[in-house]
Amino acid sequence: MGQVMRKTLILCGISLVAFSSLSIADNGPTAQVKSTIDRVLEILKDPTLKNPNMEKARGTQLKKVIFARFDFHEMAKRSLGVHWRKRTLQERKEFVKLYADLLELSYRRKIERYVDEKILYTKEQVDEKFGLVTTEIVSEKEDVDIPIEYKVIRRGDEWKVYDVVIDGISLVSNYRNQFNRIIRRSSYAELVKKMRIKQETEAEEIDSPPKR
Repeated sequence: MGQVMRKTLILCGISLVAFSSLSIADNGPTAQVKSTIDRVLEILKDPTLKNPNMEKARGTQLKKVIFARFDFHEMAKRSLGVHWRKRTLQERKEFVKLYADLLELSYRRKIERYVDEKILYTKEQVDEKFGLVTTEIVSEKEDVDIPIEYKVIRRGDEWKVYDVVIDGISLVSNYRNQFNRIIRRSSYAELVKKMRIKQETEAEEIDSPPKR
């Protein structure tokens, strides 16, 4: 099937299914994830926040929205894996903060690449505690469809994201492999040091006004 025909079927078929499912479960995981993504895209598209002098304000707004939906404690725990149990309460607190800042910046960069693309909500799987929201970015720019899955966990009335799988690659698994490799080759202290450096570097890059 040709790429154009395939995209037409996706847009005309799957989107109808997706939005009808949203109307059935207005407060389900798909609806909650969609509301967060919609708000992130609104902020990224806001012309008043595109001024270089507004970079910090835009970053603050994005951080607030993303932090409200993501369960960074759960993500950090899963990403650190077997090494989490060995950490003190203070170490865990410090690690979660560093991890959250890094992941928030990484997610912002990824979604900003597709700010003008069509996002479809194609599937939802839910049980008592966990859920999966499957989305697809129809990218005309890259002439390819990018599947993004949001793994969610129920926290009261809220569905919180605890992993993001982009084109088959899990952020949590990817980080867990990196973290485990660094700790085994060196130490946990070295991992934290590297994370601090990366967080500071990426924060400077993402918040700095573009060079003219």
